[in-house]
Amino acid sequence: MKCASQNLVSVTREDPSGPAATRLIAALSAELGGRYGDDGTGGFRPDDVQGPGGAFVVAWLGERAVGCGALRPLAPGVGELKRMFVAGDARRQGIARRILEALETTARERGYEALRLETGTLQPEAIGLYESAGYQRIAPYGLYADDPLSVCFEKRLPGNDEGGTREGNG
Repeated sequence: MKCASQNLVSVTREDPSGPAATRLIAALSAELGGRYGDDGTGGFRPDDVQGPGGAFVVAWLGERAVGCGALRPLAPGVGELKRMFVAGDARRQGIARRILEALETTARERGYEALRLETGTLQPEAIGLYESAGYQRIAPYGLYADDPLSVCFEKRLPGNDEGGTREGNG
């Protein structure tokens, strides 16, 4: 297994409509479409994460954009993770975990008390990542409620249980 030097990996907040984000989202959609036989978009729109409470991050390996992830408001005090992806040739180097940590930090900054996400049964590597990061399986919610290929997770965020919510959550 190759390991990227942690000094070469950075995760930055980016415009989800920018060129790096657009390329990564297209690669993710193509991969998911191949696995599930659909368009792979999951209904994601960049506008979903550009308002209050949202964020989009890109992981860089040196100068190359290799991964992404998004955060959007779901319910008061609850954010949803979307579009988590790492390019195939950059996997197994801890980059997805770095993206996840950056999104969790952003969620705490925005006052979220919990994060939810949906992934699919045909993505065992994603399921393993979320379980190892402390996410607990929950019943499928929203658009995923009747999808037999959906697996949903939630994680309570430590440090945000003072009882109030802040930016974009109410």
